[in-house]
Amino acid sequence: MSEVFGINPGDAGAVALLTLVVLLILTGKLVPRRTHEDALADRDNWRRAFLESEAARKVEQEHTEELLKMAELGGRILTALPHPGHAADEEVTAGARMDPTPRERP
Repeated sequence: MSEVFGINPGDAGAVALLTLVVLLILTGKLVPRRTHEDALADRDNWRRAFLESEAARKVEQEHTEELLKMAELGGRILTALPHPGHAADEEVTAGARMDPTPRERP
């Protein structure tokens, strides 16, 4: 057999083997099956939660990009609209007409 902690388990008695098992448990190299299965289940739960979170984040990012494009378009539309009273420093009066051609009288 191979040596563990410098001791050949075949040459040791029952007390030495029990001491070795206790040392392995205390150092964390030997864990009960239930503890190991709980750790695996916990890992799987965290992995599933992470994948769900990443999927939701991706959808949110796509929606945010779409909203930013719409906001940019709205900003461009608003800046393209004429500003009454500020266009070419002309003042709008009550007598102003939409069509600048003079009216012909019959």
